[in-house]
Amino acid sequence: MSTKKVVVIGAGFAGLSAATTLADMGYSVTLLEKHPIPGGRARILDAEGFRFDMGPSWYWMPDVFERYFGRFGKKVSDYYELVRLDPGYTIVYGPNEKITIPAGYAELRELFESYEPGAAAQLDRFMEQAAYKYEVGVNQLVYKPSRSIFEFTSPSLLFDMMRMDIFQSIRKHVRKHFKHPHLVKLMEFPVLFLGATPANTPALYSLMNYADLKLGTWYPQGGMYEIVKAMESLAIEKGVKMVYNAEVTHIEMEGALAKRVKSTAGEFAADIVVAGADYHHIDQQILEPQYRNYSPDYWKKRTMAPSSLLFYIGLNKKLEGLTHHTLFFDEEFDQHAHDIYTEPKWPDRPLFYTSLASKTDSSVAPEGAENLVILVPLAPDLEDNEQIREHYYQLIMDRFEKLIGQSIRDAVVYKRSYAINDFKADYHAFRGNAYGLANTLLQTAILKPSLKNKKVNNLYYTGQLTVPGPGVPPSLISGQVIAAEILREYPNQ
Repeated sequence: MSTKKVVVIGAGFAGLSAATTLADMGYSVTLLEKHPIPGGRARILDAEGFRFDMGPSWYWMPDVFERYFGRFGKKVSDYYELVRLDPGYTIVYGPNEKITIPAGYAELRELFESYEPGAAAQLDRFMEQAAYKYEVGVNQLVYKPSRSIFEFTSPSLLFDMMRMDIFQSIRKHVRKHFKHPHLVKLMEFPVLFLGATPANTPALYSLMNYADLKLGTWYPQGGMYEIVKAMESLAIEKGVKMVYNAEVTHIEMEGALAKRVKSTAGEFAADIVVAGADYHHIDQQILEPQYRNYSPDYWKKRTMAPSSLLFYIGLNKKLEGLTHHTLFFDEEFDQHAHDIYTEPKWPDRPLFYTSLASKTDSSVAPEGAENLVILVPLAPDLEDNEQIREHYYQLIMDRFEKLIGQSIRDAVVYKRSYAINDFKADYHAFRGNAYGLANTLLQTAILKPSLKNKKVNNLYYTGQLTVPGPGVPPSLISGQVIAAEILREYPNQ
């Protein structure tokens, strides 16, 4: 018996998931991470008494996290305290015009009915279909490696897929049920996590509405980085060797096999390599041309999810009337989407989102203070400099202060911006994207970049540019899917 050596590149959610699952299967796993801490895009920023989650801030699909830790005999509660937010979030449509989303479904039905007679019954029908899509989509489809069309050709699965509106857009699907523009925007909002417009996202993804409105919006006390810490702890417990400050510079080949991974922290022999870093970067920059999975032209044609302009802001006072999560839809969504997807440019009238974790968690800001994160979705690969960022900071703050009727800028004691150039520098993010590959119909399942290199027999990919797609729960699943493929093709014996 010999233990196969696996080198995993990148300690984001997908890399940690793959490394831990493989170690639990008996492989000898070394995890290389460019930064001094794990987490990838979910890193933490500590500054002047404030703590900011730099990346994901929404905790949806709690069952996926429970299933992940459960496969190792653990529970989420072994690592962090999870609380359900009530209200889940607020959508602001204009001055004194907003919807606050209750956690209770009965209250949600009443809210819908107050906007549109009959909408409560329509919500029931919509959510019944969404629940079915969630059950099939999350528990069956997303755990498939999507390497062959034949994975999806069983009669029962084909029947299920035909019922899931794969060839209809979520925009049409929502408008079949609801007419009031506030309800339409509410029901279309969750697909923005998938990186495409509602018009270009299959109605299959109404499963996100089930995740949102039925399963709820949650928060791990201490912040989203508590998930990273939990996964790192579990990885170490399972025997994963964590190597930080180890940026990968080259993968050395022997014939059609990857044999050694070179990094700034040394060289590591490998029987199997899993790339959890940016797929495009590994494919186009780290690998020599003859080993690349795709051409530059292929990558140019991919539809990317947006990038983001983020501001991490510490305030020396509390803000009134805001919830943990707030979406500002006071400008026209279609125009902002046009500026992202159709004619990419910095938006003239951007939508934006705010997170105030300090509304839920007193540990993330000093007493009497607030940790504010502002996010503006952007087209990837735009010109990015401090002058542009500051212009948008003032533009957003003008609207923000007007909409909530409070001054903010005079209370700022800490501010840091983060945008396209930072995503490129910190994560080698293709075109400076923040979320990965958009979940359009032509980039679903087998139409995504493959999780296996076609020219290097023992090189695999995991994360947001391959199956199942962007987001924290899909990244956890991606790592488990790749581990199962490795076990099938390279059993540890």
